[in-house]
Amino acid sequence: MPTLIPPQDCHSMQELRPQIDQLDRQLIELLVTRAGYIDRASELKPGEGLPARIPDRVEEVVQRVRKRSDELGMDPDLAESLWRILIDWSIAREERVLGTE
Repeated sequence: MPTLIPPQDCHSMQELRPQIDQLDRQLIELLVTRAGYIDRASELKPGEGLPARIPDRVEEVVQRVRKRSDELGMDPDLAESLWRILIDWSIAREERVLGTE
């Protein structure tokens, strides 16, 4: 994987766009990895008597994401919106496997 050039070292859009493309690839790779953990959760939850949606856990994750994004200078509202979509998709994926949709 090529090393990213810091944004301030990009002096044209031609230099900058490949950096964004590389980050997009990395984000997709991380989301695929996360989905693997969701799939494993759908295998483990029945044995532990857990439903796909655990509201307290959802809020815990969202609050952690808001806090971390604020610490790193990202808009916490945007982070929350993105994570709620991701969480809802993940829960729907689990529910399909668990047969509870």
